[in-house]
Amino acid sequence: MSDKSACPQKFKSLRCCVLLPTYNNSHTIAAVINEVLQYTHQVVVVNDGSTDNTLEILAQFPQIKLYSYAPNRGKGWALRQGFQFAVQDGYDYAITLDTDGQHYAEDLPTMLAMLEQHKNAIVIGARNMQQRTVPGKSSFGNKFSNFWFELETGISLPDTQSGYRLYPIKQLSHLRFFTRKYEFEIEVIVRAAWSGINVLAVPIKVYYPPAQERISHFRPFQDFSRISVLNTVFVFWTFAWIKPRNFIRSLREKKWEHIFEQYLIRSHETPTTKAWSMAVGVFFGITPFWGLQIWFVLFFAWLFHLNKALAILASNISVPPMIPFIVFGSYQTGRIWMGSNTLSLSFNENLKPEMIGQNFLQYVVGSFTLAAICAFTAWIITYLFVKRLKRKTANNL
Repeated sequence: MSDKSACPQKFKSLRCCVLLPTYNNSHTIAAVINEVLQYTHQVVVVNDGSTDNTLEILAQFPQIKLYSYAPNRGKGWALRQGFQFAVQDGYDYAITLDTDGQHYAEDLPTMLAMLEQHKNAIVIGARNMQQRTVPGKSSFGNKFSNFWFELETGISLPDTQSGYRLYPIKQLSHLRFFTRKYEFEIEVIVRAAWSGINVLAVPIKVYYPPAQERISHFRPFQDFSRISVLNTVFVFWTFAWIKPRNFIRSLREKKWEHIFEQYLIRSHETPTTKAWSMAVGVFFGITPFWGLQIWFVLFFAWLFHLNKALAILASNISVPPMIPFIVFGSYQTGRIWMGSNTLSLSFNENLKPEMIGQNFLQYVVGSFTLAAICAFTAWIITYLFVKRLKRKTANNL
């Protein structure tokens, strides 16, 4: 859709506006608004406590809707306030542009086309970061951000820091955000992905003025530190909750016989991969990481690209009925390393939960030894079983 004249009706029918957060961009904002008005009059400007003559310039555009406050709170806060203001005004979607002149309004039809195809998605305008005019710190920061976003969501994007975006603001209204500055643009796409909203990218143009003409409110040390802290929290939450939650949801959507067929018979994984999956599950199921075993299993299964279902299944070796046997076996195995300083237990008479506190070192050393022995045994048995199963399956074809 390249015809400018078709855009105003598209914006209305799609209940979409252009949202412009601004702070002290008096030298460029008028030109940005004039360009946007060629495509739509559904424009919302959020003045984030500007201290220059921005308000005087905005007064020259009666066709726009203005939301203004003071003092300056940060880009993230401006976007959050703009989302709320636009939803209350009846909009379901908002396309955001920066007002420093880097973005081109001529890419708005591209964003509208993506909206028509993907109603449940955030669409990020991906810049060409290979341009010679792109600042080195921007290129590095973008690669850094892309890496963490993929780790946290499993989604690979070419540009996670672009401010040219299409937001399904009505769908996002149920989320409660907590960041207020530049890190919000990371928070919103990560949490949107976690909640089931797609995050896509589409190429756009970008203009980087000469270094002496650039005006940026990004504070490298402070803002980069805030983004790093946010990513640290998100990575922890990814492995502590999001990945286990998604995995359990995937299991609930399948019947048990389908799970068995997918992971044990029809999977294209090698016998070695399955053997290591079982070994990792058994190892951490026996080691004394009580309450944390499943997280260790999922982390190492993800790290080494193992079969998560098999690993979790194997970790259930530590179900309550098996715990007395594991504790007893750990103490008995620990005697190998403790020499004369050992605690001798009788399974029938002395084994009680409080016994773990006695000669705890013997229990810990023994549990890791027992875990290694059982993991090795599980590896051998699984490898031979899967190998034989695959051979039998191949012969029946």
